[in-house]
Amino acid sequence: MKHIIGAKPPSDRTGAAPAPAARMVEVDEDSAGQRLDNFLIRHLKGVPKTHVYRIIRSGEVRINKGRASADTRVELGDVVRLPPVRISDKVAEKAERPAPAREFPILLEDEHLIALDKPAGVAVHGGSGVSFGVIEQLRQARPAARFLELVHRLDRETSGILLVAKKRSALTHLQDQFRERETGKTYLALVTGTWPANKKVVDLPLHKYLQADGERRVRVTTADDPDGMRSITLVKMRSTIAARQAQGLPAMSLLEVTIKTGRTHQIRVHLASQGHGIVGDDKYGDFDLNKRLQKLGMKRMFLHAWRLQFNHPATGERVALNAELPPELSDFLPPPDKA
Repeated sequence: MKHIIGAKPPSDRTGAAPAPAARMVEVDEDSAGQRLDNFLIRHLKGVPKTHVYRIIRSGEVRINKGRASADTRVELGDVVRLPPVRISDKVAEKAERPAPAREFPILLEDEHLIALDKPAGVAVHGGSGVSFGVIEQLRQARPAARFLELVHRLDRETSGILLVAKKRSALTHLQDQFRERETGKTYLALVTGTWPANKKVVDLPLHKYLQADGERRVRVTTADDPDGMRSITLVKMRSTIAARQAQGLPAMSLLEVTIKTGRTHQIRVHLASQGHGIVGDDKYGDFDLNKRLQKLGMKRMFLHAWRLQFNHPATGERVALNAELPPELSDFLPPPDKA
């Protein structure tokens, strides 16, 4: 059986089931400036992206009665025609089963943005085998909020500062800052071994690829690789931790890591490429060590988005936020005098 969404049935006094009619949606202030494909994805919840692009190409979607492409920007007051779209029982059931409402620790909130402290183990959004993430849970917890969108992303295993925009103007302003590298993003990472104090910059291109099982991976590549993307990571040694022989743990280094480019898995791959993988990293780390750490209660990757600096999208003032290490990470570190 198929379900029809994105449409409303016209009135029919004959008693016969009427054919579903298209729905006309006027673009409001929060949606102005959004790409048409993203606008449709928000309004046609549960509809696969491939289908969204198909109805755009076919001309079933119209802006002010005219055809438009996926990258067309909708403007305030535009009238968008949403055709009736058929989806399967499975997709309809998923769309009707919303994410559980959840609030997260707030570091800063005003009428323009939310800065929250994301826990490890929670994806920032649904997809790739994850039915929901931070943004879906936050929207459920705040049904009256007209606009909530992720400004940037963090890996599921990474904890720390995450920005959510409450207005489209704030979203575009903040994303422009991330794109132009005007933000300051510093992480705390615990790595195996003693990081060389004079090693302060890792400037190596990264190449994304898929494994045979479809898992996404990243590796360091050469400068002449056409698919390689220049990636720059700055590293500052914070402290060293002596080997803990009784627990079978090697020497470790706590690093402050600032990324100048925001590539997928950049910090994890750059540090591992230098022979100092992040403790607990299940993709690029020391797998035998990870097993020993889990028995000691360390069940996650030691990577935390600790500091974020940006210009406020409304006032232009420089904002500096800090999220302290969560207990499961800070408790693993020895007291400062024993490090």
